[in-house]
Amino acid sequence: MPLPSNTLSIAVLPGDGIGTEVTEATLAVLEPLAKRHGIGLAFETLRAGAFCYRDTGTAMSEETFARAAKADAILLGAMGWPEIRAADGTEIAPQLDLRFRLNLYAGVRPFRALPGVPVALADPRARDIDLVIVRESTEGLFFSRDRGTVTHDMAEETLRITRTVTEKLARFSFGLARQRAARRGRQGTVTLVDKANVFRAFAFMRGIFADIAAEYPDVAHGAHYVDAMALDLVRRPWAFDVLPTENMFGDILSDLGAGLVGGMGFAPSADIGDTHAVFQPAHGTAPDIAGKGLANPTATILSAAMMLDWLAGKGAGQGFADAAAELDAAVDAAFAGGLRTPDIGGADGTAAAARAIAARIGSAGG
Repeated sequence: MPLPSNTLSIAVLPGDGIGTEVTEATLAVLEPLAKRHGIGLAFETLRAGAFCYRDTGTAMSEETFARAAKADAILLGAMGWPEIRAADGTEIAPQLDLRFRLNLYAGVRPFRALPGVPVALADPRARDIDLVIVRESTEGLFFSRDRGTVTHDMAEETLRITRTVTEKLARFSFGLARQRAARRGRQGTVTLVDKANVFRAFAFMRGIFADIAAEYPDVAHGAHYVDAMALDLVRRPWAFDVLPTENMFGDILSDLGAGLVGGMGFAPSADIGDTHAVFQPAHGTAPDIAGKGLANPTATILSAAMMLDWLAGKGAGQGFADAAAELDAAVDAAFAGGLRTPDIGGADGTAAAARAIAARIGSAGG
């Protein structure tokens, strides 16, 4: 059967461990969704990751990188394996190479309480959690990756924040808050998370955000120290909207955010730049359950919804936006209807979860 005229190319990098399982489950859901909305998705599966490194000596070949970079979007499972490490002792992480080489500065991590999924906080307002951490993904402390100095007596890493990237991150964050405000029917709010009371680099970052805020008078703006934000994400997470922050801070706070809404299995993510984007679950490869069919594919499926929405914003057409909305709605409907994955005490494994979500396509709205 020929593909629709609006077909876009998707590079698929399943990776390692449960990455391969949740990717397979996601593709199984995308197939009926694409047919229903008349959109074309041409998938090309590419090998990269820790086991690729073990077998070939490289975690991601230049050919694989070139093919992924040429695609309209990249869908990634999870990569890495504790026992497979580079010579310097670090884990294999080609997903970081993609972020740096494709200049994917905006790490978008949405956290939303899903119907039927237990949340960590007893306060009834926890059901209203709906926030996005925007992690700057190419600078900050991660700038020092492969650049750090280690001697017998001292180890040193460098944090870098530049005006160019910070301005891009700020405009992305304010634009996202504006989009969310239109969808939710209330004013958007951007809260920068930094440590400007101690480090000049963060004071510099805060000043740039304040300047950019003037371009978005319809969006409220504030700033929070990272330690206070760690407290307030437990004390009143429902009060926040869009939270841009430095790379390492975003890495840490993202796990906290996931813990609030059911765990890493419910934490999708996207790394977005000016022309490229990678979509992947925020979780790792979970060696303890890999190969057992127990992994929760929801984070990957929601990442795919983010991918469809991003493609729509890049001009792919309304069908992609409608498909993204319906996929989100299908996830909500499946869990509201009783889907329970093992990570929240249920018995519905990877394939069962995918089937339950796919079954809601066409009946969940969107």
